[in-house]
Amino acid sequence: MTNTATGIEIPGYRTGTWIIDPTHSEVAFSIRHLMISKVKGKFERFDATFVTAENPLDSTVTATAEVASVNTNEPNRDAHLRTGDFFEAETHPTISFVSTGVRLEDGDFKVDGDLTIRGITKPVTFDFEFGGFGGDPYGNYKAGAAAKTVINREDFGLHYNAALETGGVLLGDKVTITLELQAALQQ
Repeated sequence: MTNTATGIEIPGYRTGTWIIDPTHSEVAFSIRHLMISKVKGKFERFDATFVTAENPLDSTVTATAEVASVNTNEPNRDAHLRTGDFFEAETHPTISFVSTGVRLEDGDFKVDGDLTIRGITKPVTFDFEFGGFGGDPYGNYKAGAAAKTVINREDFGLHYNAALETGGVLLGDKVTITLELQAALQQ
């Protein structure tokens, strides 16, 4: 589809409401650990709804991730991440994102929005890339996309850290959030 008002061409693009397919999607993050490597994790339970508009730049997204579902493949670390040192899952059970705008910058899509972690809301921008559109064997029309942003965890009240004997600190401040998404158009 080419939008005549914007000149944006997105092959297979359709307007409507799309619901995330969690079995074919991932909400992941990584953070520097021990100053020498990165620890990766993901949230096992999440939800998102996309509403694609006639003008793709008027499209919206709302999403949540359940904090208690954090998984870094280390149960003790995951339990620590749920505490007041980090996400404080009992008080703030979800992380949420609500888009405030979609724009093109140098030919690339950017999705601006408000990210809320631990009850603190800050503006963020995701680099957004359409993967494509197409039907599955069951008659559903699907969309695929990837998105990525980098946040400073301290902006969201995630201040926990520890000094290392060798110098430096246990955790970096920057967290990369990476989304691999597949959604189905609702009939």
